[in-house]
Amino acid sequence: MKITVINATEKHGVTYRLKEAFLEPFKDNAEITEFYLPKDGPGFCTGCTACISKDPTLCKDAACVQKIEKALLEADLLVFTSPAYVFHTTGAMKAMLDHFAYRWMPHRPAGEMFGKRAVIITQCLGAGETSTARDIKDSLSWWGISKINVSTFKLMSEVRWDKIPENKREKMTGKLKTLAASMKRIDYSRPAHSKLSVKLKFYAVRMLQTSLGKADPEYTDYKYWKANGWLENKRPWKR
Repeated sequence: MKITVINATEKHGVTYRLKEAFLEPFKDNAEITEFYLPKDGPGFCTGCTACISKDPTLCKDAACVQKIEKALLEADLLVFTSPAYVFHTTGAMKAMLDHFAYRWMPHRPAGEMFGKRAVIITQCLGAGETSTARDIKDSLSWWGISKINVSTFKLMSEVRWDKIPENKREKMTGKLKTLAASMKRIDYSRPAHSKLSVKLKFYAVRMLQTSLGKADPEYTDYKYWKANGWLENKRPWKR
């Protein structure tokens, strides 16, 4: 199987250790591709809207974004990790997610995403682990992903891994190893089930695209939906 990991920071701290605990059971038989932000990610989105209104290859960071997207589309399992920075994901992660605005359902979602499975791992000092995970989950859901496992961890007094009490470290890594064990049993040759919430988003956008297409048959997103057959009987979760 193939796993693609997006790390929201280059720091090999607590988040890194938690991610490694999750990946450990997969390392013997999985091809793992990792990106560390901001080093491996795009710069900030300038809001030029070229990716949405024209072509994503016109983005100033297209080479980087397309490399990440290729890895995401080819993977069986997606893993996103982030510490909480002031109650939210890191700026580097947000910058990367901004570049995939054109892949949100109201625009041109990739059909492959509807069958993907994802894991989000976040941790914080005090509070913010849940809102950090939500920052990432919002994008994944609007990409079409239904099966999203979220593991959040709250640290109350220490952010250095070697200073965290051993029993707490074992409890956190144990939780992730248990999740990994359950996910290793999945048959990844079969796409994940699409939830009703994702299907409702799809149908709402389908109505929008039909309306936009009547007003402008050359509208970029409408032409994409039409070419995929989604305005007729085809559905991205049926393959």
